[in-house]
Amino acid sequence: MRRSLERSNRHFKKANRKLPLGVSSNFRYWGPEKTIYVDHGRGGRIIDIDSNEYVDYRMGYGPGILGYADKRVDEAARAGMEIGGVFALSTEREYEVAKRISKMVPAAELVRFSNSGTEAVMAALRLAKAFTGKDSHIIVEGGYHGVFDAVLWYADIEEWDAAIGDPPIEADSGGVPQMMQKLAHFTPLNDADYLEDLLKRHHKHIGAFLIEPIMGNCCSTTATVEYVHAARDLCEKYDVIMIVDEVKTGFRVARGGVQELMDFKADLSTFAKAVANGYPISVVAGREDIMRQLGDGVIHGGTYTCHSVALAAAERTLQILDETDALETIAAYGTALQSGMSRILDSRGIA
Repeated sequence: MRRSLERSNRHFKKANRKLPLGVSSNFRYWGPEKTIYVDHGRGGRIIDIDSNEYVDYRMGYGPGILGYADKRVDEAARAGMEIGGVFALSTEREYEVAKRISKMVPAAELVRFSNSGTEAVMAALRLAKAFTGKDSHIIVEGGYHGVFDAVLWYADIEEWDAAIGDPPIEADSGGVPQMMQKLAHFTPLNDADYLEDLLKRHHKHIGAFLIEPIMGNCCSTTATVEYVHAARDLCEKYDVIMIVDEVKTGFRVARGGVQELMDFKADLSTFAKAVANGYPISVVAGREDIMRQLGDGVIHGGTYTCHSVALAAAERTLQILDETDALETIAAYGTALQSGMSRILDSRGIA
């Protein structure tokens, strides 16, 4: 039976009068008669305002690692609400959550919190460039690092004439100043020779190498272990800070994220989506000598940073991920899903 979106479509027309595209994020707009408005979610399912039920394989683009409305996390969040919300001061819980993160990710010697993945990557780039005194950065083509000007660039393959050289670099959004592109260099994934050539030519100006080893927005295209280790060595050789964007992979692919999975340590790491099971919080963490610049010349802050609700949710979520078999259960679900999809494709002769 075909699902009805009658109520969602009516609401879209109304919402579009007050919200651009009728939504609060471009990525939630699916078209004038396809945009869905959610009523509620439970576990791995969401119900829209037309009472259609969906199995949600995205889980809010990743934050709902324990499922929607997880009672354990929500109870902790409600207790956090009673503290008072947000202050222009810190709380003891910040230390406890930071200590947990350092335990799970050994490279996270010191920790700072923000509210979104974008903010965490912004802070990491600022720290790296302050530490090295170099203004440019390398982005591994295909990775997604948020919605700020320094990273909103892509290689335009469709307009590429290979006989001329590398593909042209274009902005991913209107309003991004072209002058920002001069600070960004691009390298293909899993090509250590290209990366070294780039560093040989430009290392005097490059302060950071930014990589998403498992590219969540690019069909989970994955760096090889060999490439990641080669990149680690090259960053050390050319005095470049290695920033590993684990906004999607952190506390998900392993307790220690992709760094545990591939056995290496970043200089700086960013985390967000799985940290608090959907409550807004993010993390930038890394080497003590780099992180100590915060308060010693490098600015980082935010009015809503470490909101008592989000921080309490993070404390409980990370405890569950660290101390229970939640990640093993998720991995088993993933393996079963892969096997089932492979059987369906094989039965239809699709390679």
